[in-house]
Amino acid sequence: MNTPPTPTAATPVARHGRLKVCGTRLCDRHGTPVQLRGMSTHGLQWYRRCVTDASLDALATDWRADVLRVSMYVQEGGYETDPRGCTDLVHSVVEQATARGLYAIVDWHMLSPGDPHHNLSRAKTFFSEIAQRHAGKSNLLYEIANEPSGVGWSRIRSYAEELIPVIRAQDPRTPILVGTRAWSSFGVSEGSDETEVVNAPVRASNIMYTFHFYAASHREEYLATLSRAADRLPVFVTEFGTQDHAGEGANDFTMAQRYLDLMARKGISWVNWNFSDDHRSGAVFATGTCADDGPWTGTGPLKPAGVWIRDRIRSGHGLSTP
Repeated sequence: MNTPPTPTAATPVARHGRLKVCGTRLCDRHGTPVQLRGMSTHGLQWYRRCVTDASLDALATDWRADVLRVSMYVQEGGYETDPRGCTDLVHSVVEQATARGLYAIVDWHMLSPGDPHHNLSRAKTFFSEIAQRHAGKSNLLYEIANEPSGVGWSRIRSYAEELIPVIRAQDPRTPILVGTRAWSSFGVSEGSDETEVVNAPVRASNIMYTFHFYAASHREEYLATLSRAADRLPVFVTEFGTQDHAGEGANDFTMAQRYLDLMARKGISWVNWNFSDDHRSGAVFATGTCADDGPWTGTGPLKPAGVWIRDRIRSGHGLSTP
């Protein structure tokens, strides 16, 4: 096992410290707007072997990422199946990210069923422990509902307003990311838009709203919605891909670049899906890379989507201030 590098002044967290929401932007400890760029793990219950000391060394130093999204599915063999083991797994990956000076998003990856209230009691237990254990760290963000679907915004908002105080009892300072309607599309995928959130925001402070897109499926209406929403609300794109909505099929790098250009102009932080060797085109590593424990650096082990996103993370090295 590799020895994790000691965080230095060169790491994102050492330079910028604990983050906070200021207006519609994410800001560092000095109050300066910042933009994070990084990767999401796949479901840790399946792809823990892709999140190792060596792979995270590569993410931090070769890819030059700022942030790792730690994705814990609730169903699908995840937290619901083994609460203790899955919580301990998240603790471990958070510590790995912390050792490398990366920001870490703790992602409560509820997907099906789409009503977040279905998992509210589990979420309270999980986030209470996560927040208690890591409240002293300056590199955390909590994403409390990955992709709600099939329920109205009022239902999602009530979930957030019940869960956030549980987190705040343990950790009053860490930013909290709230999923939006229709698979975190601000409702676009179910015929709505961002106005429902603008008109009835979550009654809590230091929060952001999440938006997800997949460039080959989500076109002009989604891009326009993200642009409008970011002018009115603090937005964090905690998941996106260059493929279709299932993370499969051909890459649309042209459309994806339009999203990245928009996010650069508006200072919207983003995380790409996903840092694994799943067979789908959206997983950055070639199948078998994780089982072989690498290689992790350079473009050799990467699929086309991996080459593309690594280049864009590297070209935006560190946190920027658009």
